[in-house]
Amino acid sequence: MTDTQPNILFILTDQQRQDSMAAYGNDWIDARNLDELAGQSFIFENCYCTQPVCTPSRGSLMTGLYPHSTGVVRNKIPLPADVPSLGELMPDNYHNAHMGKWHLGDDVIAQRGYDTWVAIEDFHRPYSKKEYRNVEPEYNNWLREHGVTPPPHTQSYEAWMGGAGLTEEQTQAGFLGHVASQFIRDYPNRQDAKTPWLLHVNFFEPHPPYTGPLNELYAPDEIDVGPAFMQRPDGGSLINRLRADYYLGGGNNPLGLEGGDTHDTTTEAGWRKLRAQYFANVTLIDRQVGRILAALKESGQSDRTIIVFASDHGEMAGDHGMCEKRSLYEESVRVPLFIHIPWLNNGKPNRIEGSVSLVDMMPTLLELAGAKPPQDIHGRSRVDVLRGEADLSENDVFVEWNGFGDRNLGNPEINRMAAIPWRSVISADRFKLNLSPVDQGELYDLANDPYEQHNLFDEPAQRDRVRDLAARIRLWQMETGDDIALPTV
Repeated sequence: MTDTQPNILFILTDQQRQDSMAAYGNDWIDARNLDELAGQSFIFENCYCTQPVCTPSRGSLMTGLYPHSTGVVRNKIPLPADVPSLGELMPDNYHNAHMGKWHLGDDVIAQRGYDTWVAIEDFHRPYSKKEYRNVEPEYNNWLREHGVTPPPHTQSYEAWMGGAGLTEEQTQAGFLGHVASQFIRDYPNRQDAKTPWLLHVNFFEPHPPYTGPLNELYAPDEIDVGPAFMQRPDGGSLINRLRADYYLGGGNNPLGLEGGDTHDTTTEAGWRKLRAQYFANVTLIDRQVGRILAALKESGQSDRTIIVFASDHGEMAGDHGMCEKRSLYEESVRVPLFIHIPWLNNGKPNRIEGSVSLVDMMPTLLELAGAKPPQDIHGRSRVDVLRGEADLSENDVFVEWNGFGDRNLGNPEINRMAAIPWRSVISADRFKLNLSPVDQGELYDLANDPYEQHNLFDEPAQRDRVRDLAARIRLWQMETGDDIALPTV
């Protein structure tokens, strides 16, 4: 694809829903830098995470395996040492750099094949070896330099930031924009300047809390909302109805409450404010992406650098009456994915129809770097799609939820139902079947009901379709070693 091995800049955000930029239909948000990148990239129209929560999804991104295979089925589980990850499998001549949120073990200490490591949080210190317990993330010094006392290592950024009153530059996003730009700008002057690099920039935002330095950017009563906004999913699963009841009844993100991130979720005005502030944090990210892309251009490395932009999962932001993720609704499992390859895009966008999974990212990046992906993984390289030699028109995508809730989600009833596993398939013809061994099944016609307001699971006319989609899930389970028992349909 190019005479020399390319640099790879992989920008990953946390909890960014797909419809948060113009490429996916948002005509009001200010995401000008991402819009410009999309205008020169392959835009995947339907990209799905493997599980809508941070650690399992990131495990799939780094290994090409589904969560049930890595064993990373919830947050607070480190990636097993015997599961090879992207940094370890990159060609030996690459300089691998990781900056930002890791969430697959010890966030502070360099590991898994990375030569440069810049940490932003030490809340995951329980993962650390004893000798590392006094090592701090670089972000702490950034805060001190800007006159802010860092949070204690016993408190997460999510629980602290809501009451910290940070400026743009003081946020984790501002710090990563600075250090990533510096790395890129300085690289041509290094002794190993001819060595290609892989740079992960893993932003925390727009993950909750639903607050930030740009809170006043969007007028809550002027932002667009869809037909599922604040609508209880009466025909859906019990877990979704319980979560909607909790939030519509005034519930807030329990972790955010620790830092004073409170919202009146009993009123439309309160929900709109929360939603406006969430999207403002997307703009916060966009400004830092612009900073990084400017450094890439100024350094003269743009023509040989592949840029990937994605998120680990989405955010409900009031749709179906819910916040956060941990749901199989599109707002939670469908994410943006752009891949910019200068010698293939030629400054133009290319829309990729069909569906793709984040489990495919690791083998795709390895092949782009000139390495052969492992044979014993679930994901597959999509370089043939980027080259125009194949398409995704027949590709089914699978999403899972593995229960074992990693924290309190609001009340005991929700926590009990969140411990129940789910398996989901999104078929090539845009039907989604969600199955659980206990809860109400769900079938949605995404082509004609994109907001998933009409559960077709119990309709007699759909029985054969349910059986066919359930068979696809069963075959996928057999192929990937998944032993979760699902109901007979």
